[in-house]
Amino acid sequence: MVQKARIRLTSIDYKKLDQVCREIKEISEKVGVKISGPIPLPTKRIMVPTRKSPCGEGTNTWDRWELRIHKRLIEVEANERLMKRIMRIQVPDDVYIEISLA
Repeated sequence: MVQKARIRLTSIDYKKLDQVCREIKEISEKVGVKISGPIPLPTKRIMVPTRKSPCGEGTNTWDRWELRIHKRLIEVEANERLMKRIMRIQVPDDVYIEISLA
């Protein structure tokens, strides 16, 4: 039975996230391992309404700020060569990687 690695990527910048996914996909193709993904997971939207006037006087006007958290899921066969290469990828500061073996 082949062991699988589930790689979960999270970031607020989808361009950097897709770049890291592309690098993982290229590495797995070079090694010759089956890959499934990247599967886009639902984007989490965090809404933050704030008052425009700091003192509280005047009309009730609000600013609405939004933060989007993008997620991707990649499943690969857990090959030792592949995992060592994935660990050496230069990942930007705002991209978070979680690897779990199943």
